[in-house]
Amino acid sequence: MNYIKNYEQLVNHGCQEERRIALDCLNVALDAASTYHGTKRVVSSDDHALYVGEQIFALDTIDRIYLVGAGKGTYPIVCALNEILGDRIDGGVVALKDFDENPLPTVELIKAAHPVPNEKSLEAGKKIAALGDTLTEKDLVFVCITGGCSSLMVLPPEGILLEDVIQVNKLLMRCGAPIYELNAVRKHICRLKGGGMLKLLAPATVVILTQDTRPEFLPWPDPVLADPSTFADAIKMLKDYDLWEETPLSVQRYLTHGLTHPEMETPKDINFIRSLMYDVGNQRTACETAVQYAQEKGYYAAVLSTKIEGEAREVGSVLAGIAKEIQLYKRPFPTPCVLLSAGETRVTVCEHPGEGGPNQEFALGFAMNIKGYKNVVCASIDSEGTDGPTYIAGGIADESTATRAEMMGLSIFEGLKRHDSSNVLKPLDDAIITIPTGTNVVNLRVLVIKDANE
Repeated sequence: MNYIKNYEQLVNHGCQEERRIALDCLNVALDAASTYHGTKRVVSSDDHALYVGEQIFALDTIDRIYLVGAGKGTYPIVCALNEILGDRIDGGVVALKDFDENPLPTVELIKAAHPVPNEKSLEAGKKIAALGDTLTEKDLVFVCITGGCSSLMVLPPEGILLEDVIQVNKLLMRCGAPIYELNAVRKHICRLKGGGMLKLLAPATVVILTQDTRPEFLPWPDPVLADPSTFADAIKMLKDYDLWEETPLSVQRYLTHGLTHPEMETPKDINFIRSLMYDVGNQRTACETAVQYAQEKGYYAAVLSTKIEGEAREVGSVLAGIAKEIQLYKRPFPTPCVLLSAGETRVTVCEHPGEGGPNQEFALGFAMNIKGYKNVVCASIDSEGTDGPTYIAGGIADESTATRAEMMGLSIFEGLKRHDSSNVLKPLDDAIITIPTGTNVVNLRVLVIKDANE
C-alpha cells in the first residue's frame, strides 16, 4: 500500500533511485505496523465466545463489553473491534486526534488535542472515569492505547485546573528533556496516567490493545502500566530544568504534598487488577519488515536501533556521519545498504517557533551535513502522519537538498534556528505527506547508502 501522497513529487529530483527505495521501505514499515490488521490478528469471536490471543471468554459469562482509550493510532483499533464485535459492544469513550466518522453508535469518539490537551481532552478523561464508576466484575473493557494519549485524555487531580496542566505541558515541550523525565511529571498530575486508568476500571476484566507491550518501548506515560517514578522524581525534573518557578502554584503544592502522602502515589503494582495486554503493532516489526524488503531488493539491510532519542537536528547530523563512514570506508556495513531506525526525537523550541516538527528538523540536520556525498538519502517520518503540529509527516534529504535550497534562496540554518523546517522543505519538494496511516509507532527513519560512483 502506498501511504505517501506526494511520492512521485519526492522522487523526481535528487538521488532518485535511492529516494524510491527509502520511501518504499517506509510504506512497507507502515503497513507492517497497522493497528487495524494487528487487532484482527489478536481478537476474533463467534456466536459463543470471544477469542483474545490465547484467551477464551464465554460470552454468556460477560454482562457488558466496553471500549475506552486514546491515541493517534487508536482509531483503526476501534474500527477493527467494531467489525469483530458489532452490537455486542455496550458503550465506551475513545479520545482521538482525528477520525473520519463515528463507527460505533454506542461508543463516543471525542476529537481532542495533541500535543497540548484541551477541553475535549478533559471531557474524555471525565467520561472514562464516570464509566469506570459503573463497572462490575462481570464486565469486560477493551482499553485501546497508542501514542499521543498523554494529551488526548487528561484527568487532573482535585485542585489542579486544565489551564495548569496545559501550562505544564508547554513548559515540558520546550525544555528538551528525555521523554521518561517528562513523563514523571505528566503521570503525577493526571489520575489516568501511570496505571491510573486501570485502577479506575477495576473490578472489570481489562483487555489492553496497544503498540509494543514491553514497558521500555512505550514512550508515552502509559495509563495501563505500573509507574516506577515518584513525586520526588517529578519535582526533581522540574527543578533540574529550571521549570519549577514557572510551574503553576497548584501543581507545586500538589507535588510537594504528595512527597509526604504515599496514598497519593501512582500505582507501583497493578497485579491486583485483572488485565491482559496484547501488541497490535510496533516499531520493531515495522523496521524488521522493511529490512526484509530491502534485502529482497539486493541491499545489505539492518536495524540500526529502535530506541534513538535526542535533539532531532543532532540525530540528523549523527546519521549523516554514519553514512559518510559507510560510503568512504565500508564500515560498519558494506554498500549498498539500507539502515532502519526508530525512536522519539525531540525539538527544544524557541518562544515563537515557526512551522515544523522533529522529523522535518532531522531531515534538515541531515541535509546540512551530507552535502557533497552523492547517492546517500535519508527519510524520516512520524509514523502517524503528522509531524509536530503540522499536516506534514516528515522529510527526505540528500546531497542535493542543501544545494537546491541555496539556489532558491532558502536558508537551512535559519530554518533550524527558527524551528521553521516546514517552510524550507515544502518549496524543495522534500516534505513527506501521507494519508492517515492507521498506526503510531514513534518516528521511523530509512537511510540508503550506495557508492558515490555508482
